[in-house]
Amino acid sequence: MAVHPIQRDDLRGGGAPIFVARRRPLDIPRSGAERVTHQFAALEFCTAGRLRMEQPDAWTLEAGEALLVPAGLPHRAIAREGFEAWSLGFCASCFAAEDAGILLGPFERVRAGGSPVVRVPRARHAFLESLFAELQEATEPARYGESRAVAHSLLTLVLYEVERAARAEASPSKPAGIVADALRFIERHCLERITLGDVAAAVGRSRAYVTTALSQTTGRSAVEWIVAGRMAEARRMLLHSDEMVDVIAERVGYADPTHFIRMFRRAHGATPAAWRASKRR
Repeated sequence: MAVHPIQRDDLRGGGAPIFVARRRPLDIPRSGAERVTHQFAALEFCTAGRLRMEQPDAWTLEAGEALLVPAGLPHRAIAREGFEAWSLGFCASCFAAEDAGILLGPFERVRAGGSPVVRVPRARHAFLESLFAELQEATEPARYGESRAVAHSLLTLVLYEVERAARAEASPSKPAGIVADALRFIERHCLERITLGDVAAAVGRSRAYVTTALSQTTGRSAVEWIVAGRMAEARRMLLHSDEMVDVIAERVGYADPTHFIRMFRRAHGATPAAWRASKRR
C-alpha cells in the first residue's frame, strides 16, 4: 500500500463542538488523495450508495451502516458510488468531560484495530435518521446558546444507537497499542493540568517515544493533542456560556489566563473574547 502524506482537517463546522451535514452523491475523488486526520471524532451513517475508505485498511460502507473515524486516525476516500449519508463530527474530549465517555467505546475499538463499519439494524434506521435531522437543526449557529443541552442529548442518543449496534456484533478486542492508549488518555484528561510526561507515564513509554509515535501516526504531537482538546472545550464554553475568560482558562487546564489567551490567539487568530463576540454576532 502506498504511503501518502497526512493532511490536517481541524476546524470543519467552524470549530463548533458538534456539527452535522447531509451528504449527497459525489463523484469518485481523484486518485492518490492525501490521508487526512482531524481533531474531532466523526461518524458517517450511509443512507444510499456506497463509500470505499482506507482507514488504514480498505473498508466498504453501504446503506444502513455507520463508519466511525476516531480523532487522529489517518483515512482517505478511495471511491464513492451514489453515496448519501448523514455526517457527524463532535469533540470527543468535550463529550467525555460530561461523563458520557462510555459511549465512545466503539471509537476506541476502531483505534485498536477493530472494524470501523457498524451495521445498524433496519428497524432503527428511521429513528437514527430522525435524530440526525433534529441534531442538525439544534446545531444551527443561530441556536448555539439556546439548544446546547438539546444538542448534547441528541448526540448522546445517536452514539447510543451506534454503541448498541456495535456491541451486538463486537468481536474480541485487541490490545490498543501506544498511539491509541495515548489518545484515549489525552481525551479523558486533557482538561486537567497534564503534561507530556503524564501521557508518557500513562502508556509506559518515554516522552520522546510517545511524541514520535503520535507525530508519525496522526500528524500531531502529544502536546498538540492536549492543546487541541483544551481549545475545543474552550470554544464550547465560549459559545454556550457567559463564563469569564479566566474561569474558562482554569476549567480547560490553564492556571495562567494570560497563557490561555496567548494559546487561543495562536490557534484561532483572535483572543477568546473577540472570538466569542464574532460568533455571537
